[in-house]
Amino acid sequence: MATAERVLNDEMIEAIRALFPRYPTRQAVTLPALHIVNERLRHVPLQAVVEIAELLELSPAQVQDTLSFYGFFKQDKPHGRTRVWVCRSISCALRGGEEILEHLCRRAGIEPGETTEDGRLTIEFAECLGGCDFAPCMLAGETLHKNMTIDKADAFLDSLE
Repeated sequence: MATAERVLNDEMIEAIRALFPRYPTRQAVTLPALHIVNERLRHVPLQAVVEIAELLELSPAQVQDTLSFYGFFKQDKPHGRTRVWVCRSISCALRGGEEILEHLCRRAGIEPGETTEDGRLTIEFAECLGGCDFAPCMLAGETLHKNMTIDKADAFLDSLE
């Protein structure tokens, strides 16, 4: 039986190991380890789950349980270089969040949850981004875009080109 090619590089392994002293158990390192891998690879492939489990002395099922609980992580293929979350909580929905999501997707030529063919952009919905005072809002990377409008959505997309 062929051995799968390793996914975690030395830098990722060291970043995960550096977390060990900060947490009471290895299992508590699972979520931060998933974030490290996701940040570098833009997804967490199954082989990475196996390698994280080995590193944390857990079963792959324990790591997979954590990974599958959070909609943030993709496993099948990398998300786009820019990942956009459009809030659809009640505050954002009432102020046009769903229309912003539809507009962004239409302009990008994708459906929510998909990535453009060039890998530039993934657009997803979020149940809540915690920015109700600024509804509708959108998270792109680590930037919260507040009081979104169609014009602001267009300006954002134009800035990516």
